[in-house]
Amino acid sequence: MCYLKKTFWGVFLTGVFLLQILLSASVSVLAQEGAETINGESVMVSSQGPASLYSTAAVLMDADTGRVLFSKEGDVFMANASTTKILTCIVALENASLDEVVEVSAYAASMPKVKLYIKSGEHYRLEDLLYSLMLESHNDSAVAIAEHVGGSMEEFADMMNEKAAEIGCTNSYFITPNGLDATESVTDAAGNITVYEHGTTAEDLAKIMAYCAFESPQRELFLQITRTNTYSFTNEEGRSFSCTNHNAFLTMMDGALTGKTGFTNKAGYCYVGALERDGKRFTIALLACGWPNNKTWKWADARTLFSYGLENYEYKSIEEVEIGEIPFQPIPVVNGQTDSLDGETHTEVEIVQGEGVDRLLLEMEEEIEVYWETKKVLQAPVYAGEQVGYIRYTIGEDILREDKIITADNIEEIDFFWCFMKVLEKYVL
Repeated sequence: MCYLKKTFWGVFLTGVFLLQILLSASVSVLAQEGAETINGESVMVSSQGPASLYSTAAVLMDADTGRVLFSKEGDVFMANASTTKILTCIVALENASLDEVVEVSAYAASMPKVKLYIKSGEHYRLEDLLYSLMLESHNDSAVAIAEHVGGSMEEFADMMNEKAAEIGCTNSYFITPNGLDATESVTDAAGNITVYEHGTTAEDLAKIMAYCAFESPQRELFLQITRTNTYSFTNEEGRSFSCTNHNAFLTMMDGALTGKTGFTNKAGYCYVGALERDGKRFTIALLACGWPNNKTWKWADARTLFSYGLENYEYKSIEEVEIGEIPFQPIPVVNGQTDSLDGETHTEVEIVQGEGVDRLLLEMEEEIEVYWETKKVLQAPVYAGEQVGYIRYTIGEDILREDKIITADNIEEIDFFWCFMKVLEKYVL
């Protein structure tokens, strides 16, 4: 019996000792990862880079070029909740005036929480509803906007999908303007039925944010709305409302420019955002970044991705790439007229810059590669402006820019009259 007691207490004390070690290790890990309290919330800031992300799918994008700098399941189609509303907002801004009056339908008023509690038959300025949409993420405001701008929610969804395709999204399908989970059955001409779900990919969502924040003709209005802290308004019936911006990340990191949160039971916590700092512009998209009770994980992932971009990427210019002299050398022209019977002729070449980027964000060890090809000899006649080669700048399989190599001179072909004149000059004159 005494032996059993000793054994029990020995095991118990050993367990306590091991528990202390584990707790100490946990505290050490928390310290290394950088636990912070931001806006009253405990936020884990990982020091291990993007590999430690909580999100199921995530993308860090160079907002200027659309180049994906980091991807975790970035091309996987997923539900994206209220991050949808950035597309709703920009489509509305590009297709309607802020002063237009929106009449609320019974369907819009029936939307579930989170909502403004608009009532059927009421009237609101479109601008006021856009603030409601982006600051408070109100679902009823989203439908009222869509019905007003598109004529119906279905027609507005078509406008959203057309805009997404125009931006370059290749794996997105939008059914609702508020991001609530939805499916849609589409019957083709042959009678085949295809069922679509509302959703996108992290890569497509990051592209949409880059367009909204930096490219759209209405980007300044988009930023003005999404960066406003509080906004108050009154509808035509005299009801007053006040909206508060729920994008807490705007105050969490220097350079945070805009963003939108989202949550449904299917999508989990989502976030899409943009940052501009040190002359660099990034967008991120986070999908399925936890479910209750891990609401702050998206803030940790956002900081990790943006920090990774700021710390590991620098601008490199195409103009800094060494090409060599060969592509710029004159090209011999066979059977071309010269100043003498036994002379040789060449054409000078010029470089015409093609469309594409002049600089982009690259990791420290990444280098822009250059390939060129030019004709070794030409056959007369040659006319100025003919393309005789190219200079191609690439990163991996991506072509950044392709310049044309063209001829600078007109060189006529040798003919009888030229031969006669040259013989005359040499032997008679």
